[in-house]
Amino acid sequence: MSEEVVTKAIVRDVELPYGAGTMALITLDNGFDHTKPNTFGPLGLASLDEALDGIAARPDLAAVGVIGKPFIFAVGADLKGAATVSSRSEALEIGRLGHRVFRRLGSLGVPAFAFVNGAAMGGGLEIALHCTYRTIAANVPAVSLPECFLGLVPGWGGTQLLPRLIGPAKAIKLIIENPLAQNRMLKGADAFSLGVADAMFDSADFLEESLRWASRVLSGDVAVDRPSFDGDDWDKIVGDARFLVDMKLHGAAPAPYRALDLILLSRTASADEGFAAEDEALADLLMGDELRAGLYAFDLVQRRAKKPAGAPARELARKVTKVGVVGAGLMASQMALLFARRLQVPVVLTDLDQARLDKGVGYVHGEVDKLAAKGRISADEANRLKALVGGSLTKDAFADADFVIEAVFEDMAVKKKVFAEVEEHVSAECVLATNTSSLSVSEMGSNLKHPERLVGFHFFNPVAVMPLLEIVRGSATSDETLATAFAVGKSLRKSSVLVKDAPAFVVNRLLTRFMGEVFAAVDEGTPLQVAERALDSMGLPMTPFALLQLVGPAVGHHVSETLHAAFPERFGVSENMAKLVASGKPGVYRPDFTLDEEAVALFSGGAAPSTAEQVRERVLAALAEEIRIMLDEGVVAAAQDIDLCMILGAGWPFHLGGITPYLDRLGVSSPRFLAPGVASVPA
Repeated sequence: MSEEVVTKAIVRDVELPYGAGTMALITLDNGFDHTKPNTFGPLGLASLDEALDGIAARPDLAAVGVIGKPFIFAVGADLKGAATVSSRSEALEIGRLGHRVFRRLGSLGVPAFAFVNGAAMGGGLEIALHCTYRTIAANVPAVSLPECFLGLVPGWGGTQLLPRLIGPAKAIKLIIENPLAQNRMLKGADAFSLGVADAMFDSADFLEESLRWASRVLSGDVAVDRPSFDGDDWDKIVGDARFLVDMKLHGAAPAPYRALDLILLSRTASADEGFAAEDEALADLLMGDELRAGLYAFDLVQRRAKKPAGAPARELARKVTKVGVVGAGLMASQMALLFARRLQVPVVLTDLDQARLDKGVGYVHGEVDKLAAKGRISADEANRLKALVGGSLTKDAFADADFVIEAVFEDMAVKKKVFAEVEEHVSAECVLATNTSSLSVSEMGSNLKHPERLVGFHFFNPVAVMPLLEIVRGSATSDETLATAFAVGKSLRKSSVLVKDAPAFVVNRLLTRFMGEVFAAVDEGTPLQVAERALDSMGLPMTPFALLQLVGPAVGHHVSETLHAAFPERFGVSENMAKLVASGKPGVYRPDFTLDEEAVALFSGGAAPSTAEQVRERVLAALAEEIRIMLDEGVVAAAQDIDLCMILGAGWPFHLGGITPYLDRLGVSSPRFLAPGVASVPA
């Protein structure tokens, strides 16, 4: 096991209001601030166990309480330690130890209260579930059981206690659906509405109000009613969830299936039986590839993404007090909204006619109104945001802008013309950014008076949701420009990766190679349905033709043409893709995602069909080849950056880890992309 940062259980007596008696209040604290959350390894569990020994020996207590340090309740097991477990017996003991200590909270002879004052994730939430009652602060930012996201199951009581508390359907949402939706977190109010907590209080006086509430519970003035879910059709609820997991993963990751089995078991199992089953599942999964893969991916997005390789010193960044957006289409409007929300500075859009401009600004204002209607922002903030975003038919509106980004048609001549016009109006220090997905930033700036101010700033769609920014350094891009781009990206709450100015950069280059091999197989005679399902066993977030539907055939075809021009020996241009574009159809699926037979009928192929396995092998070999070439070309600093780009920009599944360790494990890459062990233990 790795060296453990010990979370200590610090006990103090609290005299409860209204004469309710003495509570032993346990504070979980690892001695660091909120940036290093409370976690539990063997020493932390031992500290809590010792504290409970002392509490159990005291007959004078009316109750026990558990709270975390400021802003953090607890976030579960020590993942670094989990990654170094060397045997199944050791893994089994980890599960048994957590169960033995946590379940003591429910067997002290007095009620136990969890006061969830901050983030409660994984084992941290399971501590609270073992308590008799729970309160939660309204401002808690994260409540989750993320284990399935990482290749595990909640192994310290979560799969047994939560379904009996809130019912199987809601438990499945928290244990399986949210983790598989890019590890979605609940806010404190969401957790309360689901029934995870019995009461919710404002953060300003959270502990005081929680103690008052606990006193009233102890005195009988407050009764906590717990609904029964025995009448629910557990078999159907779990069966429906299993069907949805199959649709998403096709059996590629074992953890969600084990979790569903455990949830169903919780209906009839005793605590001993249920917890023992969790121990066995945890032991199996701790020794599996999926955990190592998930921890590697988690480490990338938690650590490497926060310290982008190759980024210039932040001190070089220029201040941005106004943003210009060229274009008022959907992508441009999404960007304008994001800039206004995150930077809180004026944003002005430009376009060629008033109707398009009004539509773009109207979209932003409409989205702001939706946020206000959902309670995400106040009415005052909504009015302030709408006042920040406006439009102009002329680019002189950019005269006092510090950052101008274009989101116009993906054509080099059009983009060059746009930047030439913009440069006539902005200051010499204004940063110019292009949202191009595949074109050369260096060529785009070749005719500018100040080419050093141009940088690639590639968003992914939808802009507000996708966390990746590919920041592209052109041949003339200055350190000041690049530093400003990274600073803006951080303010937008994006994860930025520095990318060399190479055709289609990282994500689109790999996705185009991927799609190109699938289309080539179809062109050669492989039935579309065979090629479409060939990669199901990997559990990718989308099938190839569903991805095409999202991107749009015209965009996909254009990128393939761009890459074919750069690398004709590896990137083809599909005749069937050209037919689909010419037909004007949005893809091979109807809006209800049934196959559009008219679109499928457009496809014709040769006389050399492939099997699904052959298509899969072909795709993986092509990806390995392309990644090797990209690394040799220095498109990114290291293989980890390609993994990060694919996870954050293409939804590459956590259960596979990064794309490079996945190819390493399969033996497709030769030599390996990563040193042995790199994908097994977080840095």
